[in-house]
Amino acid sequence: MRDFLWLIPLFPALGFLLNSAVGKRAKKGFISWVACLSVFFSFVVSLILFFEFLDLPPTARLFEQNIYSWISSGEFSVPIGFRIDPLSIIMCLVVTGVGFLIHVYSVGYMHDDPGYRRYFIYLNLFVFMMLLLVTANNILLMFVGWEGVGLCSYLLIGFWYEKDSAANAGMKAFIVNRVGDFGFLLGIFLLFVTLGSRGVWTLHFATIQQNAHLLGPVAGVITLLFFVGAMGKSAQIPLYVWLPDAMEGPTPVSSLIHAATMVTAGVYMIARLNFLYILAPETMFFVALIGVLTAFFAASIGFAQYDIKKVLAYSTISQLGFMFLAVGVGAFSAGIFHLMTHAFFKGLLFLGAGSVMHAMQGELDLRKMGGLKEKTPITYYTFFIACLAISGIPGFSGFFSKDEILWQAMSSPKGHILLWLLATITACMTAYYMFRLFFSVFHGPCRAPAEVIHHIHESPKIMTIPLMILAFLSVAGGYVGVPAVLGGGNLVGEFLAPVFSLSPHKEVTWRLVSEAWAATGEASHEAGLEITLMVVSVIMALTGIFLSYLFHLKNPALAERFVERNPRLYRLVHNKYYVDEIYHFVFVRGLFRLGDAAMGIVDNTLIEGTVNGTAKLLEGIGGRLRKIQTGYVQEYAFILVLGAIVIVGYLILYPLF
Repeated sequence: MRDFLWLIPLFPALGFLLNSAVGKRAKKGFISWVACLSVFFSFVVSLILFFEFLDLPPTARLFEQNIYSWISSGEFSVPIGFRIDPLSIIMCLVVTGVGFLIHVYSVGYMHDDPGYRRYFIYLNLFVFMMLLLVTANNILLMFVGWEGVGLCSYLLIGFWYEKDSAANAGMKAFIVNRVGDFGFLLGIFLLFVTLGSRGVWTLHFATIQQNAHLLGPVAGVITLLFFVGAMGKSAQIPLYVWLPDAMEGPTPVSSLIHAATMVTAGVYMIARLNFLYILAPETMFFVALIGVLTAFFAASIGFAQYDIKKVLAYSTISQLGFMFLAVGVGAFSAGIFHLMTHAFFKGLLFLGAGSVMHAMQGELDLRKMGGLKEKTPITYYTFFIACLAISGIPGFSGFFSKDEILWQAMSSPKGHILLWLLATITACMTAYYMFRLFFSVFHGPCRAPAEVIHHIHESPKIMTIPLMILAFLSVAGGYVGVPAVLGGGNLVGEFLAPVFSLSPHKEVTWRLVSEAWAATGEASHEAGLEITLMVVSVIMALTGIFLSYLFHLKNPALAERFVERNPRLYRLVHNKYYVDEIYHFVFVRGLFRLGDAAMGIVDNTLIEGTVNGTAKLLEGIGGRLRKIQTGYVQEYAFILVLGAIVIVGYLILYPLF
């Protein structure tokens, strides 16, 4: 299969083209089969390549294939080419595997929507663009996929464009991401020019890695510009504001964006360019700092939101912050490991939220829910598993990946105790607001209107089967990264080791790490510290769950009393610290004011002044020149004779001088 790498992105592209070509008369069954099978075939190809990798030694796990020359000018050329290595194959499996389950779920969720065909066309295009992004072997082709997922997010977030809120949310996502992508594009230009000035005209990942040492101090600026792009795509401070509004799209779209595709692109990009980031320690610290601050900030907002999808949106922003913390301290494999487990439990949470909405006739407000446990048992238990996973409870996938990040935040050469402390507090906050959501939806009395309560029912199997598969992965998916201190081998870190072999935080197998520690007499100390941090994080998670149980299930009056006693704090958090209002005042209204000023100065004064002034000048000149046209023949004759005398006089007198 190494000669057929192009099949991975090809199948979703064919699904997009086929469903686009069949027209509106195509039956829903045909559309859904084409859309789902196209992603499934990509998953199968990715799985075959993954097993081929397992049969090869780690140093041989790299396949590249150029399809044709896209741009060629002198020494510079950019092919349409694909690169599959341990990093990209994990991303392909996540995108196609979780994406396939979301496609299947969507068949039931979107069955009665009039835009059914258009929805699956957009969904296939989205998956194709994400696969193009993660399989590209050069940064320019990656940028095509990068922009493609931005376009698809605009189309899918604003899918129900008849609603102003959906149309505005799509525009907001598109514009905010253009701000980040402008930084990414500047980074590409600066990288190209800097290497070109040293005789290396390339945008190919392998060649850039071989010549990265030529960048010198400019590497810091380049990586910072790339991170600006990651801030937009992966919704980090200050460019996170588009993601909560993106909930206006269909719920499976939210799951696809948050779990498997677009928002993970920034983390993947930094992991792919790890050889550049290790040359810029200041940028890496900035990445880690922004990541942990975003994680804490978004988690705090989740405390006071009542829209079930908005709570999950801020949860995504917070979890992405954990991933950036990992890559920022040099633990690239830990960041990708959490990206993978997050895809499982966050995909499950969003699809579970869609199942809840299906049962509640589209209701989103937590204050109008409750008591769904008995009527939606499959949704209840799968959602419960996802909440345990994201909270980091031992035995679930999120425990292994989150604790790996917390451990690296403390122990990595790039880590710091303050980063670990803030991340650990955030983990406690995550457990609190997730179980606040869980208790509000499934426990206590149902607060919905009587007509809604009467129709509450479990979702059909086409929606619940993907929930059960993702629930299984939310439990089992973490066991590929069990650390040595718990008797595991961290298979994810071992598998990704060849990709990150140049990172300052040396990526080797945990078995070798354990042997090295034992040889130096430091194993027991390091293991003891890791176990201690693990216990602390578990205690914090359990504390968050207990407080949520106390405030939102056992005695809800405590939460109401807290709000009554702290109304300003509640309003501040409930209104998301007024960041959207500040942005609207500074940027939106500010740009309107700038536009009005520009119209007065540039348009009215400069442009119209120049045009009207030129007209008046010519009119004045014409008004004076027309006076010599009197219409009297004798005056014209006099001027002709006078002119002739002057010319003859000049010809006679000129030779004398």
